[in-house]
Amino acid sequence: MSTPEKQPSTAEIPYERFLDCVHCGLCTSACPTYLETGNENDSPRGRIYLMRAVTDERIELTPAVSRHLDLCLDCRSCETACPSGVQYGRLIEPFRVSMRQSSGNNQDWFHRWILYGLFPYPRRLRWALGPAKLMQLLKLDRLIESTGLIKLLPQRLQRMQRLLPPLKPREPDLPEFLPAIGEKRATVALFTGCVAEAMFHHVNWATARVLQHNGCDVHIPKSQACCGAIHYHSGAGEPAMELAEQNQRAFDLEQVDAVIVNVAGCGSMLKDYGHMAAELTGEEGGRTASLKSFAAKVKDVSEFLATLGPITPTGQISAKVAYHDACHLCHAQQIRQQPRQLLSMIPGIEIVPVEEPEICCGAAGSYNLTEAEMSDRLGQRKAKNLLATGATMVVSGNAGCSLQIQAMLRQQGREDVAVIHPVELLDRAYQANSPSVTH
Repeated sequence: MSTPEKQPSTAEIPYERFLDCVHCGLCTSACPTYLETGNENDSPRGRIYLMRAVTDERIELTPAVSRHLDLCLDCRSCETACPSGVQYGRLIEPFRVSMRQSSGNNQDWFHRWILYGLFPYPRRLRWALGPAKLMQLLKLDRLIESTGLIKLLPQRLQRMQRLLPPLKPREPDLPEFLPAIGEKRATVALFTGCVAEAMFHHVNWATARVLQHNGCDVHIPKSQACCGAIHYHSGAGEPAMELAEQNQRAFDLEQVDAVIVNVAGCGSMLKDYGHMAAELTGEEGGRTASLKSFAAKVKDVSEFLATLGPITPTGQISAKVAYHDACHLCHAQQIRQQPRQLLSMIPGIEIVPVEEPEICCGAAGSYNLTEAEMSDRLGQRKAKNLLATGATMVVSGNAGCSLQIQAMLRQQGREDVAVIHPVELLDRAYQANSPSVTH
């Protein structure tokens, strides 16, 4: 029999948010975990019922109840499907914070040293990736995989190794300022992230160049930090708040028209700073109001360029492209057409339709490290749908999705299908010196 945990305090969650759900069930067909398990407790309405029942003290927060809530990817697809406007993210995220606080904030080694101690710090992560780069260079990573030596590592470290993309040589650090090319049209600041900065530094450079090419002065504050999503989505509210306030201090909002993000998960988190502050502090003024002002300036790079009016590239890239809708772009930020608009501008690009385009790939931040079985099921489902398109390239606007998808494609023996960010293609088209660049 399950031993109940200490009941969480959910006083900061407005109770009417639970009542918004009328249990119609239209969300179930959009929920990745329900599609895989068929268990009502693993559906959005089922989880809302569980959270409300715990809040009402009708049921206890047993490990079994916590398990159904932990299995949620927080992909927010249910919000897109819901006709009643249920703010599911504004329920599950603060509830998880309360769950963590009620359990005494106990952390296992993986959360303490990897999720919280390594991932949010790009410099530390770059140092940690040094041996991995050497192993890839010498093909030792494939050797330890083929010989089974990788099984000597803890399960989560095995997954980290298998999720690693081919690590590219690092370009020089971004300067604090890059001037617009041609007529100046806007002044922006670039959010560089943590895992993205360490593993996808080339995407940050591509983003900066694309912004310059579109007439933007680009500021890159050195004092910026991790967005806090790693902490907040796993229930660690206080450090997430500290990171939010550090970012608020780092960016001069009076100086810029927008804070540009190229990672869907980071963008969603940054745009939610005001909501997070209200949930953690119970206040609407003070820090909450300041963080809301910051959040209002945040724009995904595709969202910003579509509004600015992107300059049409002339370099041709011949490729059949499958565009992957990252959950925190299409559901949390409601950004769907803008990335496709940018891709369709590039001469030679053919965008092919994907089955189940808005079902999560199983990455979900650190979910693919902490929930291996469900993550793999969803990742394999996504890879199957992407490969069925016959695309030569998969395009994704989220670092976590890119890691997950390239790992799943590698498992299928399809390393020939590149996984790339849309701004990388746009950058190549702007810089192409020859009439045609084929990929």
